[in-house]
Amino acid sequence: MKRRQCLSTALTLPLWSWEAQAQARQALQFPRDHGSHPDFAIEWWYITGRLQAAQREFGFQITFFRSRVPVTQGMTSAFAAKQLIFAHAAVTDVASQRLLHDQRIARASGKPQVDLATASEADTDLRLGNWLLKREGNSYQALAKGSDFSFQLKLRETQPLLLQGDQGWSRKGPEASQASYYYSLPQLQVSGQLSLGQQTLPVQGRAWLDHEWSQSLMHPDAVGWDWIGMNLLDGSALTAFRLRTKKGAALWAGGSLRAPGSAQADIFGPDDVSFTPQRQWTSPDSGSSYPVQWSVQIRERRYTVKAVVDNQELDSRQSTGAIYWEGLSELLDSRGTVVGRGYLEMTGYASPLRL
Repeated sequence: MKRRQCLSTALTLPLWSWEAQAQARQALQFPRDHGSHPDFAIEWWYITGRLQAAQREFGFQITFFRSRVPVTQGMTSAFAAKQLIFAHAAVTDVASQRLLHDQRIARASGKPQVDLATASEADTDLRLGNWLLKREGNSYQALAKGSDFSFQLKLRETQPLLLQGDQGWSRKGPEASQASYYYSLPQLQVSGQLSLGQQTLPVQGRAWLDHEWSQSLMHPDAVGWDWIGMNLLDGSALTAFRLRTKKGAALWAGGSLRAPGSAQADIFGPDDVSFTPQRQWTSPDSGSSYPVQWSVQIRERRYTVKAVVDNQELDSRQSTGAIYWEGLSELLDSRGTVVGRGYLEMTGYASPLRL
């Protein structure tokens, strides 16, 4: 869902304004809507995936967030921070049972000659220092350099865009104001290089991209969400999410399932999806407890979602301000057979999430 965790600087529009936009929403147009939407309060581009190098397995994620800063919009200075760009990157080293991650934040005023970060409105082209996410034709280039890891990846589309919700308009709560524009690109074919310390490995795998933007996303009673994006081994693509109250009840839920070769996805509503925690893990760093194994019921289908590594907690308090869990996971069917792999994200467990 992403994602995103944060952005305390973002200020939502008055409710009537956002509801009016909801009623008059426009169909998504590409390639324009691959790009940034600076008039919206929050936005993120989110890529997660599984990589293989010889006999080793890794998870990776790179996310760029954009947050509109309302108080600076009327300023004429080239140095006014009209937009903030955040970026997170992480690598899960399965063999070593460890997570490596890093984060960045910089101003984007709309003046490329003075900015440390840029987000193109024409297409996906995001830059923050030496981090990059750029779309070129039917492929993406992703580059991130952390303190103890780096990756340079090419991600090639193998399936058409998946418009989430109602043709790209995704409800996130019981009120019309709680919604976002949202599309996905599942089953991306990945190749490139991954470096851990002094070791550089050629890698290949599968990944998932989400792009989402909104003025107002979360209901006041929501403290966070649980979300999965799974590339199934048969070529299907599964999304499921729920927004959670403080007591752990589902405030809203949804998702989609698209079969291989199909142009349309089966869209799920709040009555179609339920998450039931099965096993907890407590972080030794934050003290937060996360369900790292779930039973997920989607209409007549029942799945189990299992973390590949328990400790995939990310502390992003130096950028977006949140502590959350996001990591490589397996999807099992009702017989216990692995049928897919992807990412599980859980927010609002360390403290209520505020966008």
